Amino acid sequence: MPDATPVRRSSLRQQIADALRDEVLTGRLQAGRHFTVKEIAELYGVSATPVREALVDLAAQGLLDLEQHRGFQVRCFSHDDFRSMVEARTLVADGIFLRTATEGVREQDAAALASVRRRAEAAANAAVTGELDILIGHDMRFWREVTALCGNAHVVEFMDRIRAHTWVYSVPLLRRQPSVAGLCWSDHVELATAMAERDPQASRRIIGEYHAHSLALMDKLARS
Repeated sequence: MPDATPVRRSSLRQQIADALRDEVLTGRLQAGRHFTVKEIAELYGVSATPVREALVDLAAQGLLDLEQHRGFQVRCFSHDDFRSMVEARTLVADGIFLRTATEGVREQDAAALASVRRRAEAAANAAVTGELDILIGHDMRFWREVTALCGNAHVVEFMDRIRAHTWVYSVPLLRRQPSVAGLCWSDHVELATAMAERDPQASRRIIGEYHAHSLALMDKLARS
């Protein structure tokens, strides 16, 4: 179990859920790892109730499996699962930008687009330099903000869940590499620019290239 990050006494349920989610996404809590409510409560020095609630929240997000009489396990995803998840996010993204191309591009809030741009620059820099933990955080926030521009909270929630699952599968394979500098997709800024210029065709093309890159990279790493 990794060293615990101290948490404040307010909003313990959400803080514990956020802390454990980061541990799962970055691979510090590895797929297949078993643990109990008691272990996590002792790790953070809190009572069992907020821990149990936090773990149930993560199980609802598909990051943990609840094991009867055993506690919880970090969910394991197969390579076939990964390919299916990429297909799912491709179909949804295509639908968003196909509709945008058909109906026209609505004016986006300037502050929202500026935030997307900042996230893009941070994520792209982390991808190029190979700072995996930093990349995961910025990449998740970047895509959450990109998807939020469609104005549908259900789509945002679905895509965020799928993207978290793909990172859970990908991270162990990436951690095996001597360096991930330049290995992960890094065209976040190009996509942010296309969206700021309200160019759905370019946005759709860049996202298609991103999905193709993800599949090709994980296919290669899974065989190595």
